[in-house]
Amino acid sequence: MSLIVQKFGGTSVGSVERISHVAERIIEAKNEGKDVVVVVSAMGNSTDSLVDMAKQLSQHPPDRELDMLLASGEQISMSLLAMALVSKGYPAVSLTGWQAGIMTESVHTKARIVRIDTDRIVNLVNKGIIVIVAGFQGITEDGEVTTLGRGGSDTTSVALAASMKADMCEIYTDVSGVYSADPRVVPTVRKLVRISFDEMLELATLGAAVLHSRAVECAKKNNVRLMVRSSFTNEAGTIIEGDVDMEEKVVCGVTHKNNIVKITIKRFDALASLFSILVKSHIDVDMITQCSNESLTDVSFTISIADLGCTLDLLKANKTRLAFEEIVTEVGLAKVSIVGAGLVSNPEAAAKVFTALAAEYIAIKMVSNSEMKVSCIIPESITERAVRTLHSVFGFDVQQMAGAVH
Repeated sequence: MSLIVQKFGGTSVGSVERISHVAERIIEAKNEGKDVVVVVSAMGNSTDSLVDMAKQLSQHPPDRELDMLLASGEQISMSLLAMALVSKGYPAVSLTGWQAGIMTESVHTKARIVRIDTDRIVNLVNKGIIVIVAGFQGITEDGEVTTLGRGGSDTTSVALAASMKADMCEIYTDVSGVYSADPRVVPTVRKLVRISFDEMLELATLGAAVLHSRAVECAKKNNVRLMVRSSFTNEAGTIIEGDVDMEEKVVCGVTHKNNIVKITIKRFDALASLFSILVKSHIDVDMITQCSNESLTDVSFTISIADLGCTLDLLKANKTRLAFEEIVTEVGLAKVSIVGAGLVSNPEAAAKVFTALAAEYIAIKMVSNSEMKVSCIIPESITERAVRTLHSVFGFDVQQMAGAVH
């Protein structure tokens, strides 16, 4: 009997009625003769509501207590879904992350999964029971509850699929698959039928919210076949796998990420120490540029605005060690990117990006490119115009993508 892992996001379980609908989707798979393990997110925007309540009491709530609070959201949806299945005549058991054997590193709010002891889940599945697992959470060796950060339920589902050697991991969301751009920004997007792990990883890392980058990394590492599809329709989704034909690939999409901050540290000579400090504090640094003059350096890098306060505190606390002259911050920025294979050997793609943005009088503040992407930092206020411009320039508005869709 085949085994599938199904993950349902917050919008999919956003109400009692939607939870009942999700139960029917699970029952369909069960009636097809499949064993099913389900991962759920918290209902709707309940995680945001919990964070808001915490911040009414403290602007900087303790990370440990924040994890204890946020882990409760998934427990509500998992319990209700198990109740819905049982009421329809299908045995189901809900498990928290720690009951499911999900062990994480000892980092609160951004923990990574270390291993999963699947014995309890396997025993339940072998008895014909549908197992509902709370996503986004786990436990440390010391018994501390942890959460995996935003998008953590995606990671939970893929990690479970890898540990249990599932035949497929299905990610159910509020869109019908992976698109050539954000459908909320570009009304003429094209749905991708099939893309590679590498392409999806770039899209997710660069801002495509449909799937979390950690989940894609885990899928690629363990060769877990993914499908992203809608919870609300029976429309075919997007397959993500490792054996997509990479020959004659073109740009597969345009993506963007808002809330970017550019930090410039002027006149210092401790580049290695700087990034060691940031890494140890789990600050995700994106683009990096430097300008050297004799022994001193100006370095600029970008981070998420969510990490700005912590980053500035770290820099000020280590000013003596780093011996910098000045810190300059620039907020209100965004990153827009094109993604596809072979872009380094295709310089005309980058030229096309720069020409198109210049024609729209869109100022580029930083640039980064690799084999799979060309990214530009621009003012956030004109992000949507930049995305629509690039989407049109690369032909997504008028034709199916021959190289990206199979």
